[in-house]
Amino acid sequence: MHAYRTHKCGQLRTENVGETVKLSGWIHKKRDHGGVVFVDLRDHYGLTQCVVDEGSPLLKTLDDLRHESVITVTGKVVARSPETVNEKLPTGGIEVRIEDLEVQSAADVSPIVVHAEEDSGEETRLKYRYLDLRREKMQRKMKLRSGVIASIRKRMWDMDFTEFQTPILTASSPEGARDFIVPSRLHPGKFYALPQAPQQFKQLTMMSGFDKYFQIAPCFRDEDARADRSPTDFYQLDVEMSFVTQEDIFNVIEPVMRGIFEEFGDFTGERITIPEGAFPRIPYSECMLKYGSDKPDLRNPLEICDVSSVFARDDVEFKAFKGVVEQGGVVRAICAPQVADQPRSFFDKLNGWAQKEGAPGLGYVLFKDGEGAGPIAKFIPAAAQEALKEITGAKEGDAIFFVCNKEMEAAKFAGKAREAICDAMGNRETGVFKFCWIVDFPMYEYDEKAKKVDFSHNPFSMPQGGMEALETMDPLDILAYQYDIVCNGYELSSGAVRNHKPEIMEKAFSIAGYSKDVLEAKFGGMLNAMRFGAPPHGGIAPGIDRIVMLLANEHNIREVTLFPTNNAAECLMMNAPSEMDPNLLKDVHIKLDLPKIKDKEKAA
Repeated sequence: MHAYRTHKCGQLRTENVGETVKLSGWIHKKRDHGGVVFVDLRDHYGLTQCVVDEGSPLLKTLDDLRHESVITVTGKVVARSPETVNEKLPTGGIEVRIEDLEVQSAADVSPIVVHAEEDSGEETRLKYRYLDLRREKMQRKMKLRSGVIASIRKRMWDMDFTEFQTPILTASSPEGARDFIVPSRLHPGKFYALPQAPQQFKQLTMMSGFDKYFQIAPCFRDEDARADRSPTDFYQLDVEMSFVTQEDIFNVIEPVMRGIFEEFGDFTGERITIPEGAFPRIPYSECMLKYGSDKPDLRNPLEICDVSSVFARDDVEFKAFKGVVEQGGVVRAICAPQVADQPRSFFDKLNGWAQKEGAPGLGYVLFKDGEGAGPIAKFIPAAAQEALKEITGAKEGDAIFFVCNKEMEAAKFAGKAREAICDAMGNRETGVFKFCWIVDFPMYEYDEKAKKVDFSHNPFSMPQGGMEALETMDPLDILAYQYDIVCNGYELSSGAVRNHKPEIMEKAFSIAGYSKDVLEAKFGGMLNAMRFGAPPHGGIAPGIDRIVMLLANEHNIREVTLFPTNNAAECLMMNAPSEMDPNLLKDVHIKLDLPKIKDKEKAA
């Protein structure tokens, strides 16, 4: 007989009755029924109820063991009596009568109750993550993650992609976040950077003559935490292809995303569907106008309209909006169907939400009994109200909410208001994953802080119109072959058709203020490769963590990450980051120059 087990804890059935078996696992629960002790023994595969009869010398051993101790039991499989069968448990028709018990590891009092349904506090869960991960729902989510990655790999291999591994210690690259840097022992004063993404390497792989690359790539970014983003590291399906257009990339990625979400879409017990047909393509400018966000949740049926022209009319007297429009601002409107009969508290709650967000309020007009009503209706004459109806599609019983500000600020706040109104109405579509592509991103944006034009997205993208656009157009009007794939309001990935011509790259970077010397110093390897013949190429990198988060119906990425850091980028379990041995710092030629506040805290 095997040293630890003949069967797993989720394996035994009534057909095993009469067999002598050996099981190993954790003590999930113990119950004393008048001298007869029942033990739920748990491993990764399930639970088996085990029994120690009254008078057994093993009772004392079990009594001394706490929950989460690891034991090996040997005993005979017996059928449960009909009234004690547990239909909810796969092994619920049997139990094991313990004849021998070996303690593999005795547990201290656990700070996390593994068999409890409710979560402990996040700090406790992260500090004792190995205990948190023993819980059945966490085991399921980690298995989901593994299954998703395995399925992705198979799908990529089936499409003739080759898997590569790119360097972890590399040079800094502008990916929009801070680098984690690693000092060099052999080269004093010089540093490696952990890759924010394998961007340059995957492009260089295409320039090396390979045609289809992919990697389940670790990426490292020193950035502020959000619920849907790790502050340290994450994984992505990194993809690059040669001799492709934007549409070719879409045609490869859509079946992968659709296949993954269809394969694992019932993880929560509810079947989640995906609309048939190609994912919608929405230009960035249209997206910001209609949804106020470049990652719209299309389950929300509300759309935003521009109604600036109405408030610019001579017969409209609402000065709060009119004055902003006259100075180049805009008025955005959101039509909420059939809410005119809602109580006043519905509108007051939304107004209060807007004030908490820093706005004066959320003005509205509702159409009831053939006329407009609401706080600002008296400033909008009947003819202007009809114009509002025509633009927004509002009908009797509807309400129109307004946002007024400079164009970008108005767009973003209207996007938030669109979500708040949808939530208040409770009309967000359920049971569906709604994907879309956001396309035609601006190549450049104006950095108000630096007072200069800079890249708005990926600096290695091909501008639409190539060199001619760079030489003849206003930089802020140039579009790029850049795109995002979005699902249910979450950006899963950015991607682009790359710039493969060195002269276009030099011109593109010069517009953003990078001299040729700086370009050579930072990206000389890729520039040199381009000069030896680079194929047209492009790619994308959907985030594994966010994919799994959506499939698991979670809203925090830490729920689908094995050993995550907290919001402050700390690993409470491993006590990282931590102070370093001075000798190790000396090896890499580092002297600390800590902020004074730290010195005061140390002195205290």
